Amino acid sequence: MTFPEFKATLANTTPPAGLSPELQALWYDGKGDWHQSHEIAQEKNTPTYCLIHAYLHRKEGDQWNANYWYQRAGRKMPLVSLEQEWESIVNEFLQS
Repeated sequence: MTFPEFKATLANTTPPAGLSPELQALWYDGKGDWHQSHEIAQEKNTPTYCLIHAYLHRKEGDQWNANYWYQRAGRKMPLVSLEQEWESIVNEFLQS
């Protein structure tokens, strides 16, 4: 699936079949459902889940908590817009 195809699925009421949990979390966030996205991001403490968790807390405005999760993901908070970060993470997971 390409990023434009992924983004087009946001018009649907449910995520496409076969998405990884990480992409499901990003799909829900793309739909504006921060809570459902956060529920998924909290399920595991792997670097990919921690990255989504970090992004979500950055989006929430909780910089301290976001920095904690970026550190757990082995990354630093990016200096790009939230929209750019969301797109970058989606692309990263689509390619893996």
